[in-house]
Amino acid sequence: MLADLGATVIDADRVGHETYVPGTVGFTRVVEAFGERIVGTDGAIDRRQLGAIVFADPAALARLNAIVHPLIFELVGARLQAAVAAGTGPVVVEAALLVEAGWDALVDAVWVVVARREVIEGRLRAQRGMDPTAIAARMRAQLSDAERAARADVVIDNSGSLDALRAEVERLWRAHLLE
Repeated sequence: MLADLGATVIDADRVGHETYVPGTVGFTRVVEAFGERIVGTDGAIDRRQLGAIVFADPAALARLNAIVHPLIFELVGARLQAAVAAGTGPVVVEAALLVEAGWDALVDAVWVVVARREVIEGRLRAQRGMDPTAIAARMRAQLSDAERAARADVVIDNSGSLDALRAEVERLWRAHLLE
């Protein structure tokens, strides 16, 4: 939505996937940490297999984060600097774990999107086919909405329709650009 409004968007999740493609330092470190069992038949890390391991074990998740978060931070920071230097206008770092990872130091303002738990669970079941156990494990691995909201400059409630979300994002975008 912010890209549609003219922002340059850096998607930290996509950058994260780049940090452990075959042939990278991240790939080597992740495979060393979790074993060959996480490598799929295509030679790439099987994200579902890795996710099943790390979301079932907080220590394993911490180990993965210790490997990839510094790599993601470096890449996102470099892309952010390049976009600012190019004068592209507003730049947004889209990162679900921005606050948890401590990457909020990269940005001028933190916008957090929250939703009621039952809404999140329903969306994860419908969009990703996740079962209740997997959903609960993922949610336990993240800060609560209240914890993230406490560190935010802007909080957006996404419990309603897509149209309502879009209207709120547009309103906030215009308000903050005019500040």
